[in-house]
Amino acid sequence: MISYPPPSTSSYAPESTFLPKVDSAVESISFAEAVETKVITITGQHWRLFAVAVLLVSVPVFVQAPLVRSLPLISLLATVGLWAVSNRLSAQPKNQVWGDLLLGFTWTWLAGSLYWGWFRWEPYFHLPIESIGLPFAVWGISRNQGKVGHFFYLGSLLGTAITDIYFYLVDLIPHWRKLMQVSEELARPIFHSAIAQVQTPWGTGWALVLAISLLSFSLFPLRSLKLHWWVFGGAVLSTILVDGLFLVAACIA
Repeated sequence: MISYPPPSTSSYAPESTFLPKVDSAVESISFAEAVETKVITITGQHWRLFAVAVLLVSVPVFVQAPLVRSLPLISLLATVGLWAVSNRLSAQPKNQVWGDLLLGFTWTWLAGSLYWGWFRWEPYFHLPIESIGLPFAVWGISRNQGKVGHFFYLGSLLGTAITDIYFYLVDLIPHWRKLMQVSEELARPIFHSAIAQVQTPWGTGWALVLAISLLSFSLFPLRSLKLHWWVFGGAVLSTILVDGLFLVAACIA
């Protein structure tokens, strides 16, 4: 009887040892390249859209406000031009995101033209008119279309809503109504009265609460890589800057 020796354990290797090995150096380089690509993406188009969103929210304050007081119809008709340009940009693949953003801005321009042109003396009409584009934004987001523009509009609307809530809480609505009905020469005492109300513990406390809320809404979306969230954050952040400028202007006045 011939006996065969058992196979040598030294020459045996489990099946897993025959799997291809991953070079750790190559793996680390690939990871580094991925991180670098991510950083480039964030510091490129994300930051440009964020900056433009901040700028666009301030445009109605410094450009549209004086125009709509003297030429409200011209401001309203300019909405058609903005809409046409946004459609033209959206039809170009390389400029589609900018066309979407401009479309969202068009809704804010339309709302501003309507309210400040014909309804500015009634503060309670402000938020409903500013919400004129809300159904279209919700519809577009639900269909995953034009999200950059729709989120810009939503960010702008959120900032407007929080600012209006502050006016309600601190009882500044009567001052708002009076300012819309008097000439610039008679506005100074109204400004002084409004600032005195803001500087009370109640007014200061709510200003801090709402400012922190706005700052949170503007910075938290920046943790995402989605472009529409960066545009949303930029629109909300701009509200803080604009409100701060208004407060400084009122104090100077």
